[in-house]
Amino acid sequence: MKKKLVVGLFLGGLLVYLSVRGINFQDVVEGFKSVNYRYILPVLIILLCMQGLRSLRWGLILSPIEKVDQFSLFSVTSVGFLAIVAIPARLGELVRPYLIANKSHIKMSAALGTIFVERVFDSLTVLIIFFFVLFITPLPSWLIQSGAIFLLITVMAFAVMIFMFIKRDPSLEVLNRLLRKLPEKYSTKINRLLHHFIDGFAMITNLKLLFNVGFLSILIWLINAVAIYFMFLSFGFTLPPEATLVLMIVLMIGIVIPAAPGFIGNWHFFCILALSFYGIPKTEALTFAVIYHFISIGLVIILGLVFLPFNKFSYSDLTLQVPSGQN
Repeated sequence: MKKKLVVGLFLGGLLVYLSVRGINFQDVVEGFKSVNYRYILPVLIILLCMQGLRSLRWGLILSPIEKVDQFSLFSVTSVGFLAIVAIPARLGELVRPYLIANKSHIKMSAALGTIFVERVFDSLTVLIIFFFVLFITPLPSWLIQSGAIFLLITVMAFAVMIFMFIKRDPSLEVLNRLLRKLPEKYSTKINRLLHHFIDGFAMITNLKLLFNVGFLSILIWLINAVAIYFMFLSFGFTLPPEATLVLMIVLMIGIVIPAAPGFIGNWHFFCILALSFYGIPKTEALTFAVIYHFISIGLVIILGLVFLPFNKFSYSDLTLQVPSGQN
C-alpha cells in the first residue's frame, strides 16, 4: 500500500507539472470570469442523480446476497466515494465494502466482489461507447490501441468472473494449489476470503439482474456525458456531441491509474489532453479542467461529509479488518 501511495503522489505531481507547464495563470483567472455559471446547476443535479443511480445499481448487485435499503446504500456510497478521492492511489475503494459489511450480514470480501463486478460493468460500458465513437470521429492511434487493450482485459475479467462463480470448486482448487506454498495460517485465511469474494459475483447468473445492471450502467455514463455537454456550454465551446464521450473516456482512463488525493493532476492532464483533440487551447482547457474538477469532487466531498456521521470508521480499523479474514 505504501508503494502504491508513493506512486500515486509522484504521478499526480508529475501530471500537475505537465498540466501547468507554459501556462499564463493570469489568463486562467480571466477565464474563470468568462464562464457562464448558470449551466453549473444542471451539472450538479446530473452528478447528484448519478450518485443515486450508482447506489441503486450497487443494491441490485448486492441483492442476491442480501437486500439493503436505499438510504444505507446511498449513505455508504457517498462516504465511500469521499474516501476514494481523499485517500491516494484508490485505496479508498475498500471503504464501501467495509461500511456495508458493518450495516448488514454481508461479508466484507463478498462486498468487495460486488465492487469488482461494478467496475467490470463500468469498464465494459465505457469501452462499448468508445468503439461506437470510433465510427463517428477519428481518434489518435495510441488511444485506439489503449482502448483495445483495456477491452481485452475487461472481457477477460468478465469471463474469469463468470467461470469462477459457475465453476467455483475447480477454480478454488487451482488457487489452493498455489496457496499451499504459503504458511497454513495465511493460506486458510486467503482461501476463506476468496470463497466470500466469489459470492459477490452472484448476480451474473440472473438474467434480469444482468439486464438491469447493464441498463443502469449505460444510463449512468450517458447522463455523465450530458453533464459534460452543459460544461461545454458554460465555456462556450462549440464542439460536436461526441466530444463529450471522448472527454469522458479519456478522463476515465486517466483516473484509473494510481492518483494523488482527489485525482489532482490526473483529472487536469487528461481533460487537457482530450480537449486538445478538438483544438481547444491549453489555457482554456486547464480552466475547464479546474472548474469541472472542483464541481465534481466538491459534490463528492459535500455528500460524503453529510453522510459521514452515519458511517463512522477509522483508517486503522479498515486496515485491520482487511487482513483479518473475518469478513
